Amino acid sequence: MSKLIGIMGAMTEEIELFLEAMTDVKKNVRAGITFYQGRLYGSDVVLCQSGVGKVNASVCTQILIDDYQVKYIIFTGVAGGVAPELNIGDIVISTECQQHDIDASPVGFKKGEIPFAETSVFAADPYLIKLAESYRPEDETIQVVKGKVLSGDQFIADPEQVAELYKTFNGSCVEMEGAAVAQVCHLNQIPFVIIRSLSDKADREAKVNFTEFTKVAAKRSYELVNHMLKQWQAAVSKA
Repeated sequence: MSKLIGIMGAMTEEIELFLEAMTDVKKNVRAGITFYQGRLYGSDVVLCQSGVGKVNASVCTQILIDDYQVKYIIFTGVAGGVAPELNIGDIVISTECQQHDIDASPVGFKKGEIPFAETSVFAADPYLIKLAESYRPEDETIQVVKGKVLSGDQFIADPEQVAELYKTFNGSCVEMEGAAVAQVCHLNQIPFVIIRSLSDKADREAKVNFTEFTKVAAKRSYELVNHMLKQWQAAVSKA
């Protein structure tokens, strides 16, 4: 594929398997972030670890767009479950993203609404969603679902807060970067998708579960993104 794909993760565990699989790697550091440009399953990619939180994710996304002229962005990694039917290890493919922690309600805006912005909910790219949802995990107990990804600069570990997030936003999972990536992509008209495997259920066991299952969940996200790249390259080859 001639068009460059940006692949992002927030933590080391979320990008290390991609880096091991890449070839022809060239490394560059910008704004304290290391960018790895190379090849992955026939595709030209730039891989990077943004760091945790919306500001880090925003900076990293804009650098991918400005410095590398990426044409697509895939953010991959782990999240906490919000939808009651989801379990640890399940995978969420973003249909849309929204910040849950922005709150200008005292001056008349809805919670989660960005004041004076044209939209506060950012839709993922239909083709990238299609590629992702064609993935079938070897473990048939793992659910792969499409849903809304919620983002905020908080680690959620409270069942009452989870219930409120589900009620208010109808989110499938919660994490700390996706909606920031989505907003920057929206502003720059760059197609994106967020892929999240659940490391915990954002409840009082979240700290223990997050530590225990992060690597397992990150591996599942990695496998799905690899499937996307292979399917994408196969489609390009047939064209």
